[in-house]
Amino acid sequence: MIANTNNLPPIRLTIMSHETFTLDELVQHLGRNRREIEKLVQRGRIPGRKVGDDWVFSQAEITQWLEQEMREFSDPELAHLEVNQQSVELDSESPVSQVITLETMEVPLQARTKRSVLESLVEIAGRSWQVWEPATVLKAVQDREEVMPTSFEKGVAIPHPRNPLPDAIGQPIIAYGRTFNSIPFGGYKGGMTDLFFLVLSRDATTHLHLLARLGQMIRLPDFLTQLREADDPQSSLAVIQAADEEISQRGSQS
Repeated sequence: MIANTNNLPPIRLTIMSHETFTLDELVQHLGRNRREIEKLVQRGRIPGRKVGDDWVFSQAEITQWLEQEMREFSDPELAHLEVNQQSVELDSESPVSQVITLETMEVPLQARTKRSVLESLVEIAGRSWQVWEPATVLKAVQDREEVMPTSFEKGVAIPHPRNPLPDAIGQPIIAYGRTFNSIPFGGYKGGMTDLFFLVLSRDATTHLHLLARLGQMIRLPDFLTQLREADDPQSSLAVIQAADEEISQRGSQS
C-alpha cells in the first residue's frame, strides 16, 4: 500500500496516449512523493526496468499493479486515486451513474457458471450499442480472469479486460448483474459471488477512475445489502445511483 505523504492536492490528469512512463511521469501519474516512489521502485515493489541510467515503466503493468494495490487501499486512498485518475470521459460527480443504464443491467442474471456470467455480461453491455467487437471483449475479459480473478470480498466481482480496448468499444460501459444464487467465481479467499460489475473502457485513466469509485461504493455500509434486496433493474439502478451520489457528497465535504 502507498500512502500520500506529500500533502499536496492530487493532480488531475488527462488521458495519456503513450504506453510507458518515465520516473517523473509515474510520480505525476500516481500523485505521490518522488522519494517514496523511488524507494518502492528500487525495492522492486513497483514494476519497472532500467534503460541505461533511467527507469521506464509500462503503463499496462502500472495499471495492473494499481488494480491489485487498491484492494488494500483505505477509503481516503481510493478517493485520492479517483481524483488523481480523473477521466475526461466521465462526470466527476457521478461517473458510475453516467455509464450504467437500465439496458446494461439484468436482475436476476440467469447464469450458473463463471463462463456464462462473463458471456451474459458482455451480451448485456452490447445493448448499449457501444460494444463493436463482442468476441474480442469476451476473450479479453476471460484472459484477465485466467491471469487473476477479479472477485473481491463480500460476494462482489468486477470483471474487466487486462488492457483497455479502444478499438473494440465506443463509450465506457458498466454492465451489472446479480444472480439470485451465489456461484464459484474464483472468489476472494474461496468465497462465492453473486454481484457482478463488468467494466469496459477505452483508456487506463477511465478504467482506474471507475474502479476507484466502485471500490468506494462497495464499502458503503448498506450498499451490498440494498443491492441484494433489489429484485429488478429499476430498483438496483436506484441503489447504485444513490451510492454514487453519496461518494460524491463525501468528497465535497472533505
